[in-house]
Amino acid sequence: MVTLASVYEGGLRCRATHGPSGTTLVTDAPVDNHGKGESFSPTDLVATALGACMMTIMGIVAERHGIDLAGATVETVKEMTKEPPRRIASLRTRITIPLPPDHPHRTTLEQAAHTCPVHKSLHPDIDVPVEFVWAG
Repeated sequence: MVTLASVYEGGLRCRATHGPSGTTLVTDAPVDNHGKGESFSPTDLVATALGACMMTIMGIVAERHGIDLAGATVETVKEMTKEPPRRIASLRTRITIPLPPDHPHRTTLEQAAHTCPVHKSLHPDIDVPVEFVWAG
């Protein structure tokens, strides 16, 4: 169990603290939703969490098989709904892996990404296409 605490600082800004480490981060409402957009929005953090989670689970599997994923990247494009209620409509993710397309663990690594807890926790109405680019 992990405790995360947030304080509303005013101006549509929150400061969140990660209980175990004490690390803090700031969120701002986006410009298109009355904010300043000076930091991640809460929904940006969902998109960030998805990419980081997929890479982390792939990293766990890669380490188990002695595979070096250093230099792999992830990019997630978040789109919000046009009509109310405001929510995430899609999280299009591209994972670029610095390994050859014929890598023997390609299927295992791709399947690992799809099993990440964030991906499994997203509402089924959110479109979550994932593209893997094997660039080695």
